[in-house]
Amino acid sequence: RILQFGEGNFLRAFADWMIHEMNNITGFDAGVVVIQPIAQGLVKILNDQNGLYTLYLNGIKNGLPVSEHQIIDCIQRAIDPYQEYSTFLAIAENTHLRFFISNTTEAGIAYSKTDKLADSPQKSFPGKLTAFLYKRFKTFKGATDKGLIILPCELIDRNGDNLKRIILQYAAEWNLPTEFTNWINKHNIFCNTLVDRIVPGYPKNKIDKITKELGYIDNLVVEGEQFHLWVIEGPKEVKEEFPAVQSGLNVVFTDNMEPYRTRKVRILNGAHTTLVPVGYLYGIDNVRESLEDPVVSVFLKNAIFNEICPTLDFSEKELIQFSNDVLDRFKNPYLEHALLSISLNSISKYKTRVLPSVLEFIERKNKLPEHLLFSLAALI
Repeated sequence: RILQFGEGNFLRAFADWMIHEMNNITGFDAGVVVIQPIAQGLVKILNDQNGLYTLYLNGIKNGLPVSEHQIIDCIQRAIDPYQEYSTFLAIAENTHLRFFISNTTEAGIAYSKTDKLADSPQKSFPGKLTAFLYKRFKTFKGATDKGLIILPCELIDRNGDNLKRIILQYAAEWNLPTEFTNWINKHNIFCNTLVDRIVPGYPKNKIDKITKELGYIDNLVVEGEQFHLWVIEGPKEVKEEFPAVQSGLNVVFTDNMEPYRTRKVRILNGAHTTLVPVGYLYGIDNVRESLEDPVVSVFLKNAIFNEICPTLDFSEKELIQFSNDVLDRFKNPYLEHALLSISLNSISKYKTRVLPSVLEFIERKNKLPEHLLFSLAALI
């Protein structure tokens, strides 16, 4: 019932865990087929393990430090479209398919002018999805009940709107029928979403201890924090069909996600991105150690409280509370979140997460935010 673009640590510790919970608690009965979005990935390992992997959730739960693990079993199979393009397209013929989830990093929702419908596969993720949706449209002759609920998790503003815009651009450039464009617009729901869970990923420094504890070898062990939040902006039927709230999950369905997004991206993600080059060049390897270091921790707190918070239109009390919660999450005693694991696509992350605070600070204060710009210098 679910097609997922992306097999990385985040989706497996976030969306797939939620699907696993909904299956167990509400009888959601949804299996996941995973598509590898780039040429190199984890598809073979996933299939070797029959889609199974162990998730460790470590952190503060109900005020107490908790570490717990479980085997996630909702992934049915994984496909590499660069080797099995026809197999990927064939999923469009599945009458039960209803949901589409993706996380291809901030760089993934992008237009590639060289993409063509006849490519196998197209270079871009939106190009592949356009070809897939067109195959589904043709298979079911534009049936109104065969559209998908699309939940992109990429951390860009209005991710659903942007994905839909590029798909419609391909539809026009590829001269696809007007009926297909109408089907996309009327019978597919593109949700804008916001995701929040710190996922350090594969615990390579602890894997020997973990293997001994588990009693089996798992090449896809993934670690995440206890905290999770998924904000989904969309029509009421999404909440009705996606039983997250009934499962006790921290999923917010709303018609306006902007306040949640701005606060989270600027403070949580902005702090991460600001920290990475500074902490790493200072000789520190992970987030928690950065918060324990007297020099780097003061730098980060100054960046958050003195340069990011003053650019946001929330009450001072709310901003301080949220920022302190973020710092507590960074100090999670269970997680070794490597700075380099956050550094992927650092330029696009800085533009998305930090640059808006820089520009807004200059606008409001008529001076430069020294800590945020020091981070840019360290990044360069």
